[in-house]
Amino acid sequence: MHLFYQPGGVTYLSEDDSRHAVKTLRLGIGDAIAVTDGHGNRHSAVITKADARQCTFRITETETTPERPFSIRIGVAPTKNLDRIEWFVEKAVEVGIERISFFYGQHSERRVLKLERLEKIAIAAMKQSLQSFLPQLDEAVSFSEMLKTVDEEQRFIAHLPPESLPDYLARAATAGGKYAVLVGPEGDFSDKEIEEAVRGGFQIVTLGSNRLRTETAALTACQILNFVNA
Repeated sequence: MHLFYQPGGVTYLSEDDSRHAVKTLRLGIGDAIAVTDGHGNRHSAVITKADARQCTFRITETETTPERPFSIRIGVAPTKNLDRIEWFVEKAVEVGIERISFFYGQHSERRVLKLERLEKIAIAAMKQSLQSFLPQLDEAVSFSEMLKTVDEEQRFIAHLPPESLPDYLARAATAGGKYAVLVGPEGDFSDKEIEEAVRGGFQIVTLGSNRLRTETAALTACQILNFVNA
């Protein structure tokens, strides 16, 4: 069954989804669809008006998906090449993530980030992977401001200090927790940022022996935490 996204209380598809349903999928009156509000509710519905500008539907049944017993939040600095951060958002949503927080670090090369396109990518990935929860995407703020918003108990910062090898994230994380993992920009975190994070209760961890790009490291952290809870 085809899954569409529409916030609660609305019984018609967005213009883009209406066009996709009627023109591309060639769905008509009486055809069954599924609609999620992005908050865990998935509706079984039938099309009542097959209009490419505003396709309406009638809900026949609603199923509520419970939240996962753990949550993953990745704090990441936007990459200079925006395509890479878009790729991360898409894949992280497919793998499973609750929140993505963007920040500007001292060594960040990109200082402007518009969420509108990233939100569209997240919605498309949610629908493609047949999920009922849309992750929260936070506006980019300074590193210090982002740290103030972290209330997750298990806090990690991905960094390889030159003096010693820290613990692996897979060993440091405990199943069933609320996680926040920070991933720095292409130029890595500054010493001041590392110190600030450690004072804020973040544990320095490694994601492996290979040096990873920002978007690869962020996705790897997301995957590791999902595996820890598998």
